[in-house]
Amino acid sequence: MAINNQPAVKDMARSVIDALPDKATIDDIMYALYVKAKFDHGDREIRQGKGIPHDKAKKRLKKWVK
Repeated sequence: MAINNQPAVKDMARSVIDALPDKATIDDIMYALYVKAKFDHGDREIRQGKGIPHDKAKKRLKKWVK
């Protein structure tokens, strides 16, 4: 990760951690950060036009779920 991105990443991590309950475990924190990172990655890909339309996603899913 680029050095100039570190403050933004730290701020994101802090906000995710702050949103968790006080009794959150380290596993809870790691999972929440992982999920946030995955959602952010997917959001960036969609904005870059790398996503697929909803109807195509439904067709693909029908092949997996029977």
